[in-house]
Amino acid sequence: MNFSTDIKPVTYLKSRAADLLDQINETQRPVIITQNGEPRGVLQDPKSYENMRNAIGILKLLAEGRFNLQD
Repeated sequence: MNFSTDIKPVTYLKSRAADLLDQINETQRPVIITQNGEPRGVLQDPKSYENMRNAIGILKLLAEGRFNLQD
């Protein structure tokens, strides 16, 4: 993560949403959105989000299978 480009305040999101969407789709790196200096959300490109969800699903299946085998 490049902190200078990957963390933006919510005011930047409000005024430069299209630029941020271009950035996340080009770099495939999420951008952390802050409010009052605190992290409040993450903006991520759809493909990376889908890959993350798929990976979590596989990990859940593996965890369930592991625990079921021990019963």
